[in-house]
Amino acid sequence: MKAIILAGGLGTRLAEETAARPKPMVEIGDKPIIFHIMSIYAAQGINEFIIAVGYKGELIKNYFLNFYAINNDISTDLETGQTIIHNRNRINWKIHVVDTGLHTQTGGRLKRLQQWLKNDDTVMFTYGDGVADIDIQALLKFHQSHGKLATVTTVRSPERFGRIAFDGDNVTEFYEKPQAASGWINGGYFVLNAKVMDYIKDDDTVWEREPIERLAQDGQLMGYRHQGFWSCMDTLKEKHYLEELWHSGKAPWKVW
Repeated sequence: MKAIILAGGLGTRLAEETAARPKPMVEIGDKPIIFHIMSIYAAQGINEFIIAVGYKGELIKNYFLNFYAINNDISTDLETGQTIIHNRNRINWKIHVVDTGLHTQTGGRLKRLQQWLKNDDTVMFTYGDGVADIDIQALLKFHQSHGKLATVTTVRSPERFGRIAFDGDNVTEFYEKPQAASGWINGGYFVLNAKVMDYIKDDDTVWEREPIERLAQDGQLMGYRHQGFWSCMDTLKEKHYLEELWHSGKAPWKVW
């Protein structure tokens, strides 16, 4: 099974960090947050990734192209061009980095990856800025149990996020960032059947608006309630919060 990670946005709310690099490359500890997200999946059996890049996507490509050189000691002979990488710890990940355009919206980025999937594939899907101590296999079992096209992981968080209304586990309404509300929010970490691509029109489609709203209206969206830790990294304050947790040695999302 593959995990899709959106990593192409401009990250304007974190401009202090994203002026020079895409948000998924902003570091928590000594690793980019996208590495933390991929490690959450890989520790639980998902080790093939499709990364949808856009803004400064070349930095993400370069990171993975040079992954072993960046993360290990090296010796290089400038006369011969020979390079030796020492203490190499192999990671059995397969990574596809796909340019999905500079200004493409979230739904459009997902739609552009349709060619990487089979018509009836089940795929994980999340954003490149959120970490959680989520049980990926429990999430997958929940998705398989209901037979609908989409599962969204729902979490509790501040009022600036959109809200989700439930009938049992069935998502009945999906509100994208209302002015005032309370309850469950979109925490990313979706499980999707590839047929959800039919709900996405083009590059200008925002995944969190018409596609999810239509899936909810059609009874094809279910919510997996995650009761544990979750945090995104939208602002510098949230970055510092995640850094503090990491350096404390008690980062809840470190399941690897």
